[in-house]
Amino acid sequence: MRAIRCNQYGPPESLTVENLPDLLPETGQVVIDVKAASVNFPDVLIIENKYQFKPPLPFTPGSEVAGIVRAVGAGVTQFVPGSRVVAFTGSGGFAE
Repeated sequence: MRAIRCNQYGPPESLTVENLPDLLPETGQVVIDVKAASVNFPDVLIIENKYQFKPPLPFTPGSEVAGIVRAVGAGVTQFVPGSRVVAFTGSGGFAE
């Protein structure tokens, strides 16, 4: 999957597009095929290391997404593959 990555703190121009392995859901998790992601002021602050939430480097920014559930992990009963969802993920939203 392609993802926008923050490998070092800095302005939006410092982000890179990278190819990463597809995600597999762990217990209690779902994997979402992102169809839309919001860009918020906190996202900019996070990549510049100016926000209280500081994910470890490298990371994929993006905290709000809409998409379709691709896979579910063990124990997930509320969603099935194909479910349309919106989610607040904290990070990771700027990826396919």
